[in-house]
Amino acid sequence: MEEGIRLRKVFTALALLLCSIVIIVMIKGWFDGCYASPEAFVQYIASYGIMGPVVLTLIQMFQVVVPVVPGMVGCAAGAILYGSIGGFLCNYIGISAGSILAYWLAKKYGAEFVKKVTGEKAYNKYTSWIQKQKSYTWIFALMILLPLAPDDFFCYFTGLTQMSPKKFTLIILSMKPWLIMVYSLVFAGIF
Repeated sequence: MEEGIRLRKVFTALALLLCSIVIIVMIKGWFDGCYASPEAFVQYIASYGIMGPVVLTLIQMFQVVVPVVPGMVGCAAGAILYGSIGGFLCNYIGISAGSILAYWLAKKYGAEFVKKVTGEKAYNKYTSWIQKQKSYTWIFALMILLPLAPDDFFCYFTGLTQMSPKKFTLIILSMKPWLIMVYSLVFAGIF
């Protein structure tokens, strides 16, 4: 029993440290003007050298939880800097981890937390719409697959539904890679 408590404390401390590092990196990027354009963002990630893929992955994870940088900008940066495969891996891991984290945050902290993240207007609009859907699982999977859908918000909203963590994770891991791969191939080919 004590071993489990100790392990949870270590995990919590590591998670807080990781979040702190990501927040510092993102704030530094804000002050450096890296979010002003895709080119500036690419230069910012490249400035981290060998740690660039890790920084990009963490930013992509964080941008799902707190939408600061559009995910497509990160997808472009990954493909430009690390090619279609390397960019895909950074983006897929980061975005999938962020999606799962958003779901768990909603599960743990509930509707009031989700309202603060998404805004009350979006919360009311989407939650009432979700409650009317008979086949929300299929709609959610489609939202994850399609471009320009507000899928980051839907990860939060889905955390408020009865969808199991296993089903949610399966949808994220099986549907997310397709669009990210298309973005990676397109941006690697264009640039």
